[in-house]
Amino acid sequence: MALKAVPISQVPHIDQIHENVTFPLYNNNSTPLSNGDDDIEDRSNKFVVMGHRGSGTNMLQLSGYKRSKTIKENTLRSFNEAVKFNVDFIEFDVQVTSDGHPVIFHDIFIFTQEEGTLIEKRVTDLTLEEFLSYGPQNASTNVDKPLFRKMKDGRIFEWKVEEDDRFCTLQDVFENVTQSVGFNIEFKFDDKRNYKEDELVRVIQAALQVVFKHAKGRRITFSSFQPDAAQLIRKQQTTYPVFFLTNGGSEIYSDIRRNSLDEAIKLCLEGGLQGIVSEVKAILINPRMIAKIKESNLSLLTYGQLNNEQEVVYLQYMMGVEGVIVDFVEEITSAVSQFSKIVHAGKEHLLLLEKRLLEEERTSCSEDDLSYFRRLVPELIHS
Repeated sequence: MALKAVPISQVPHIDQIHENVTFPLYNNNSTPLSNGDDDIEDRSNKFVVMGHRGSGTNMLQLSGYKRSKTIKENTLRSFNEAVKFNVDFIEFDVQVTSDGHPVIFHDIFIFTQEEGTLIEKRVTDLTLEEFLSYGPQNASTNVDKPLFRKMKDGRIFEWKVEEDDRFCTLQDVFENVTQSVGFNIEFKFDDKRNYKEDELVRVIQAALQVVFKHAKGRRITFSSFQPDAAQLIRKQQTTYPVFFLTNGGSEIYSDIRRNSLDEAIKLCLEGGLQGIVSEVKAILINPRMIAKIKESNLSLLTYGQLNNEQEVVYLQYMMGVEGVIVDFVEEITSAVSQFSKIVHAGKEHLLLLEKRLLEEERTSCSEDDLSYFRRLVPELIHS
């Protein structure tokens, strides 16, 4: 007997259109949905899979994860590889160069080596020409400026991958990635800097100019960890949904809006945002927040290394999370396609848990719930 996901509550889904959003997150025809109930119902159970930086972050190799091959993240090669596995969206990071060009790059600083000396530069201080001079050049394998990366603990290592590619601009991505895949565009800012509003607006407007010129009906969503930026993206446009990214409190920041899912909900409601993208651990530790987020008429996605575990993704699917950002695109898209056919050993437990999460008076997870999570997600307990 096929097992189907049981919605946590009857609220608008991530694939449904918000009243002030022109395009839904999921629409096979890349055209606006009508306001009819039939259209909404047809898409209400679509579970969205997004490829993290395309086919996955290159940092995984330093975390003990084994991949069949590594492709340079945030490149056209990585994006187009992810598309092969019917991923719904690709997620990537946008920064704007000093001369106003939106480029695709995750880290705040870029490192190279000149005459044995490590050189560090802020990406946003570079011109477009300078940025594109790093790494392989066009079809050539020649590398004028070898790349290095710095980890959070301060370690620096040479950035090597099995399948390399040149860096690209936001316009390059629109022009060279098939229209059938959606874009989750993350606006990247430095956590250690305080930005003035005009600085944020400059970056947002530079990216929006490219988006509106080249979107052509593509499914698009915006996101950012920077609270003010997330709200300004919404103020600057009402065509595409905006999500607030949060780690749910696993790291503490001076800006309290970043320190919990409750604060994330508050920020979204105040700014008219459409949803939250949470680090998956925050959801697994406190699953009753799923219902609270949905009752706030917000969509919920998750990110994090645990999303590379099929069991963790399946648990979220059952509990009402609407989509996941993953590194193991091939494995997770294949698993998700089978979810409705799986007879899970914990079916009755999950249905009861969902029912309890919907009760008017919510309490903390029971010992039985916690035991279930520990058995299903050992990585969560030992991390």
